[in-house]
Amino acid sequence: MANLTYRTYRPGDEEGITALWNACLPGDPVTRLRFRNLVLLDPNFDPQGLRIAEQEGRIVGVLYAVRRRLPMIGTELDPDHGWITFFYTDPSVRRLGIASRLLQEGEDYLRHHGRSKVFFSSYAPNYIVPGIDGERYPEGLAWLAASGFTRNYTAVAMDRSLVGFHMPPEVAELKRQREHEGFTFKPAQDSDLVELIEFATDVFNPDWGRAIREGLLQRLTTDQILIARDQGKLVGFCLHGGYEGVAERFGPFGVDPSMQGKGLGKILLYDCLALMRAQGLHGAWFLWTGEQSPAGHLYRKAGFDVTRRFDIMSKPLQ
Repeated sequence: MANLTYRTYRPGDEEGITALWNACLPGDPVTRLRFRNLVLLDPNFDPQGLRIAEQEGRIVGVLYAVRRRLPMIGTELDPDHGWITFFYTDPSVRRLGIASRLLQEGEDYLRHHGRSKVFFSSYAPNYIVPGIDGERYPEGLAWLAASGFTRNYTAVAMDRSLVGFHMPPEVAELKRQREHEGFTFKPAQDSDLVELIEFATDVFNPDWGRAIREGLLQRLTTDQILIARDQGKLVGFCLHGGYEGVAERFGPFGVDPSMQGKGLGKILLYDCLALMRAQGLHGAWFLWTGEQSPAGHLYRKAGFDVTRRFDIMSKPLQ
């Protein structure tokens, strides 16, 4: 194509990047503020990984490749792994090889830094979506498959209306039974936070501990976090508003695996939904769980419905 150039990110590209993003990815729109926070201010951001196709001064294609430059607490640098977290091209220039050229440049960037495997798009901490939504973006899914990516697994997003929500009597009775046995279910206090972050990081996922810590430094309050204890020992937690300060976004949420079968997760889940409704929220949603996992079944029973499916895909970098 005439006057088509390829380059890396330059300051001032934000408007063009987000405008094309919203035109190409209408199911996942982004503001310039959100793009700034999730991409430009990510400690792992490297301008060399943000690849741009430009025609006569207009951005017509974007692909972002990222590698971990700083480890999250509880992890190493994932020295073998890189991620493609988003890509898109202007409809007027599709099927001309632009996306493939951007992908080649992104993969070369990751290879240059020693990466041997690339994922779409399960990057923590600042993923936009867990993977490709093939129902919403069938062309994107087909292009990834044609480019050598294969599906690792499928995650689901789920939503639940809170309009008319009430605590089921059987859950209230279960809570009374567990409290009689010595369990407690209370809002978090400052004295809980060190133990909570360690528990979330060590028992579940370092990204959960990070999300709680960073959330509390921003808009998350301890009133939005519920803690379960057994004879004083922390065994579970549940919260909302932990990601990007979005109050209706549920999670993270976890119960010590050694305590499974006691209904603690059910109690925490319903208590958190009741808390959200009392704050005037009309819905609860999250982006990522396994549909057939124990958590997925619990959410279903609690009235959540699957609203999207995402294929987490990967490709070896030979």
